[in-house]
Amino acid sequence: MTDIKIVLDSSADLIKMPGVKFGLAPLTIKTDGRRFVDDRELELEEMVDYLYTYTGKSSTACPNPEDFAFSFCGAENVFCITITSKLSGSYNSARIAKEMHEKKYPGCRVELIDSLSTGPEIVLMAEKIREMAERDMSFDEIAENIKGYKTELVFVLESMKNLANNGRISRVKASLASFLGIRAIGRASEEGTLEMLAKCRGQDKTVEAVIGYMREYGYAGGKVGIAHCINASGAKALADAIKKEFPEASIDIRQTRGLCSFYAERGGLLVGFERE
Repeated sequence: MTDIKIVLDSSADLIKMPGVKFGLAPLTIKTDGRRFVDDRELELEEMVDYLYTYTGKSSTACPNPEDFAFSFCGAENVFCITITSKLSGSYNSARIAKEMHEKKYPGCRVELIDSLSTGPEIVLMAEKIREMAERDMSFDEIAENIKGYKTELVFVLESMKNLANNGRISRVKASLASFLGIRAIGRASEEGTLEMLAKCRGQDKTVEAVIGYMREYGYAGGKVGIAHCINASGAKALADAIKKEFPEASIDIRQTRGLCSFYAERGGLLVGFERE
């Protein structure tokens, strides 16, 4: 299949995808005084630094249907993957855009996928779709096979300040965790919600715990995507430890963009991986 386009919302942390037509629908991070659009022009470190000192309420907004509909243009076959619908309205916005697009352009097809996750797990799905297209699989074959592609996401948070400002956890819990130097480890559940797994202190124990959870959730070698929020050294340490345990692992490291940086905060790590 040659006429294919992959469209993602900005929770995937990608701004381009070589070898295939690519579209991006940006989410937005908002505070009482600032608005950050998670697109190619975002000054990431400025946003992270601003949110670090900000103490008021903050929120995020999903792309509107017009953003997705515009991104769908340029190909007859579109595969669109969004952040989990349990935490964002992005999927519903893309669903409306799909209906608009297919009505306006008869013959065009949009396959909409709820990732039930975010970040590097979405990237793995997108890369799998590109791989199947390169093997000249049909639209229907790709749509069916991507459903059976098994992936997981584990994440590490060094700070939960923005989660508190966003109303997702209490400010007391966030402040206490920061004071004690606690790192929270969690995962994207099969239902598409965020599930907390453990609390660790220190990088070595955190890396050990992450690899333990990767094994528990089915990793046995294969692709791994690590997205970090201004924490290249932490991402490399984790990648080196994974390689030591699984020499055959294929690991891609990238910087989080706006939406994932908002939730992961400085030092955070998101780990997407294939599972058996």
